[in-house]
Amino acid sequence: MQLHQLRYFVAVAELRHFTQAADLVGITQPSLSKQIHALEAALGAPLFERVRGRIALTAAGEVLLPLARRILADVDTATREVQELVGLRRGRVRLGATPSLATSLAPPVLRRFRDAHPAVDLRVEEGGSQDLVRDLLRGGLDLALIIMPAQGADPGLHAEEILRESLVVASLAEVPGASAAGELRVTDLRGQPLVMFREGYDLRDATLQACREAGFEPTLSVDGGEMDAVLSFVEAGLGVALVPGMVVARRPGVRVTRLAPPGVRRTIAVARRRDVVPTHAGRELRRILVEYVREAAGRDDLPPGVELR
Repeated sequence: MQLHQLRYFVAVAELRHFTQAADLVGITQPSLSKQIHALEAALGAPLFERVRGRIALTAAGEVLLPLARRILADVDTATREVQELVGLRRGRVRLGATPSLATSLAPPVLRRFRDAHPAVDLRVEEGGSQDLVRDLLRGGLDLALIIMPAQGADPGLHAEEILRESLVVASLAEVPGASAAGELRVTDLRGQPLVMFREGYDLRDATLQACREAGFEPTLSVDGGEMDAVLSFVEAGLGVALVPGMVVARRPGVRVTRLAPPGVRRTIAVARRRDVVPTHAGRELRRILVEYVREAAGRDDLPPGVELR
């Protein structure tokens, strides 16, 4: 069994297509198939089978996939660590963040990191928390700013809670039912057309849960948007949305209404894979992130509705 064979196996397992996997890893399809056959021969079991014209993992393939991902992630980490120490490369850190955090918290943190470590390669991936958790577990990210689910973080992750924030109602016009204090209850959203985030966004789950706990199913006017699209739909008057207060501060065309206590709150955490030793660059980025958040809280400079965890 060789490392390149494991990389080819993981590529085929994730894409479920030999030709696309060959393009991804940069070899010809016959060469990839030959290496997969050699891996199967070494293991003494087939790893793939065709089911109704599609590539599927065999039982042996299902067992091997998480182990192969872990082996490859450990090898990548070891390589980066040694190369950083001996100065053969300048280092790399891959950060994932939800759209609201990628446009609010990440920029000043990355600026501070870049000023301190200008030679380190910074890579950022934006996505919903569920997508980021999947990428962390697959070894595609070093760190991610995620929203903690109610049941807690995935057991495969180490997640450090850093902030708590309140969601607000974003609308084009005043939403009926607001109190004299300018607040809405979740029940006031009954019958209101809601613009909904796509699957994979924690904001979708938070909105649906809040409405159901208040005793009603939400009325959706548009379903399946990303953050910018949802705010644009709100600006176009298509409906209202529950969003983090920090993302509407830069949208003067959006009206913001607070939710009356207890409101809808969520916890922000910085997460990494539990079974992978973080690189020097990853540890430094996490340190700078936590330092920045604590300093901002000490200056009372966190966005409205956001507090230190």
